[in-house]
Amino acid sequence: MAEQAQYEQYEELARQLGAVGIVKRGMGRILPPDCPAGSAGVLALLGRHGDMRMSRLAELLSVDLSVTSRHVAHLAARGWLERLPDPADKRSRILRLTPAGVNLLDELYRRTTHLLAERLSDWSDDEVGQLIRLMTRLRASFGECRSTANRHPAPLGPGSQPDPGPVAKTTRTPAST
Repeated sequence: MAEQAQYEQYEELARQLGAVGIVKRGMGRILPPDCPAGSAGVLALLGRHGDMRMSRLAELLSVDLSVTSRHVAHLAARGWLERLPDPADKRSRILRLTPAGVNLLDELYRRTTHLLAERLSDWSDDEVGQLIRLMTRLRASFGECRSTANRHPAPLGPGSQPDPGPVAKTTRTPAST
């Protein structure tokens, strides 16, 4: 019976995670018309990780290089990022936020922070902190980059246990990013 209860918890978790799309769409409505969510994601990654090659950006986005290239072209056309020659490999380009891109990213963070403060105004500081810790831990459990993105696990049935993957030998603590 305990296995059935755990399975039902995972089912409910899957439903709740699916509903996160509602939150993401709500947050997407605050973006400027010329900065779709994919472009905002690229800006955020460059802001968090700094200058990088297109291949690294594609890896962090967990999308094909052609999709990444379209996002980069969109941002470059608006002057929010620049593509510089890679000194280590002249065939490659290094992506860097421009001052206008940094300003836009700052504005996006302000808008997002305002929206979250408004929508979570009835949450305690402890509840917000707990959500941050749990979401950080969830993201860490899946990894920053989905290197197993092409792996499709078999659906779990009642009594099945999810494959925990490789077991770490050390205790993991949530990292703030």
